[in-house]
Amino acid sequence: MNDRRDAALQYAHENRPRFLDELKEFVRIPSVSTDPGAKGEMQHAAEWVAEQMHGLGMEKVKIYPTAGHPVVYGELLKAGADKPTALIYGHYDVQPAEPLELWHSPAFEPTQRGDNLYGRGASDMKGQVVISLKAVESLVRNGGLPINVKFIIEGEEEVGSPSLGDFIAAHKDLLACDFAINPDTGMMGADIPTITYGLRGLAYFELRVSGPDHDLHSGQFGGVVHNPAQVLCELIAGMHDEQGHITLPGYYDSVRPLDAEEREELGRLPTDEAFYLKQTGAPALDGEAGYTPVERVGARPTLEVNGLLSGFTGEGSKTVLPARAMAKISMRLVPDQDPEEVHQQLLRYLEEKSPGTIRWELIKMAGGPASITDRHLPAVQSLEKSLEAVWGKPASFRREGGSVPVVAQMADILGVDSVLTGFGLPDDNLHAPNEKIHVPTFYNGIDAFIHFLSNLAE
Repeated sequence: MNDRRDAALQYAHENRPRFLDELKEFVRIPSVSTDPGAKGEMQHAAEWVAEQMHGLGMEKVKIYPTAGHPVVYGELLKAGADKPTALIYGHYDVQPAEPLELWHSPAFEPTQRGDNLYGRGASDMKGQVVISLKAVESLVRNGGLPINVKFIIEGEEEVGSPSLGDFIAAHKDLLACDFAINPDTGMMGADIPTITYGLRGLAYFELRVSGPDHDLHSGQFGGVVHNPAQVLCELIAGMHDEQGHITLPGYYDSVRPLDAEEREELGRLPTDEAFYLKQTGAPALDGEAGYTPVERVGARPTLEVNGLLSGFTGEGSKTVLPARAMAKISMRLVPDQDPEEVHQQLLRYLEEKSPGTIRWELIKMAGGPASITDRHLPAVQSLEKSLEAVWGKPASFRREGGSVPVVAQMADILGVDSVLTGFGLPDDNLHAPNEKIHVPTFYNGIDAFIHFLSNLAE
């Protein structure tokens, strides 16, 4: 291990309390990208990131406006032309905190209980952004970065990154790099260093069903007028068969099959049925027949209902036949599936299955393709060495069920692969009340990132 790396690690250890305090500052900013009333807080969060970059001596630091929320950019290119250039991605926006009554402490007042720091965005992904910034700081303060680094931190990831593709396309020269680093994934456990090499894509829709032009008395009109809520439920129920297969026409035609070698590798992961039962609290698991839980989560496509709304849902009773019903539906896609093709498949299903007694409308809200990275890339191998140096054991490789649209955008527009890492844990309650980050893993993440940036130079 070289002197610069040793000094950076020592610096990081000595400054752990300050690093955690700065994460708390970041988490206090309620940067909820989906909230129209949070525009000022979104700007505040972008300014916080830019201030961090200025403090590290980064150049060309700028908050770029977009059609939505701004993108923050900064660079440090002092390592020399013979060293690689990495583009580090992150996002400063967070999910809404609701339902607020389920939080044990205020969502935007970070609170430490034991080894965990609770607060919206603590893990997803403000904690990961701070990990990357503090690793860079530790190296900058102790001899300088061994590679060239660019940062792009956006504010719309939690709403599907609608402005990011246009930004990347318009700034291709600015963002030119040898590879991207994306710390927006996680680990399978605090003692299980993990490298994610595959991400599922996303297709997200709102399905609206309507019938009469106003709500009706269910006693006077029930049995005469087709209930839109009933139709919606029947349409959704028909989207899966008894084996858990999705019934949209042609849905599996483009799905890349799992070969025997990859199934064997995934089978080595410590994520069996008991793991998912413990993480979820569900009484039993469900899913596509013929596949293990870890295969269903990372390597097979899904169709899920994310929300339902219709009729009277207040306290007490009201005998109403609702005029409208609505469902939010998302599909997680695997390599070779096209979000637009899936959109057409859902349209064909609705055209074939919807009765003439109602009207329906399908609104496409977000989408992005899946991605998969070669596990043998030199940058991936550098990350593997880094994780082993901190955790003292080999890293596990997995496909993750979530979606990070920027990975596909980096590949399509910039022509670069993304190395996926991150230090969130399965029980961090992402997108849910009581989101948290495990503080010892937060510190280990900074150490691992220092090793990673150092290994990339070698």
